Amino acid sequence: MGCRNLDATLRLVDFDRVESKNVLAQAFVRQSVGKNKATALKQQLQNFFGLKVEAFGVRLVEANVAELLGEGDLLVDGLDNAPSRSLLSRFARARQKPCVHAAISADGTYGMVRWDEQFVPDAEDHSGQATCEGGEHLPFIGLVAATLALTIQEFVAEGAQRNSMISLTGVQRA
Repeated sequence: MGCRNLDATLRLVDFDRVESKNVLAQAFVRQSVGKNKATALKQQLQNFFGLKVEAFGVRLVEANVAELLGEGDLLVDGLDNAPSRSLLSRFARARQKPCVHAAISADGTYGMVRWDEQFVPDAEDHSGQATCEGGEHLPFIGLVAATLALTIQEFVAEGAQRNSMISLTGVQRA
């Protein structure tokens, strides 16, 4: 939500459905529960902020990555699994597109916002590993999201590509 002042068309890709726990940490309302996340977020961003948004309720895979992301000027990763992050990174590098990643550790003790050149997705301990189940890390998720929004704003305004490490003691930016 921190990038709602940008003059851009946002393209959201997410196959997942909104769960009640998502209302606590993400930009959804209770009426969104059960709806596709990309479609629900599009509705929120259009209704509240009048943003230009396209929504694609599909999983990002090799067969659709070029069609879904090929026109993007900046790719932003908020994905929650290593295979999708790796696909996005490979695509960005092959197309020479700027790509910024936001990630948090499964235990919620640290997070990062990294430009693609400095980002390596961690392997999951097991496929589909949940991050932050139960809502115990919600304030921390908000801090990582705010840092990502600031990073995007600085890139759009200045072309700056700053990386950040986020911990329970604060944000270190480079």
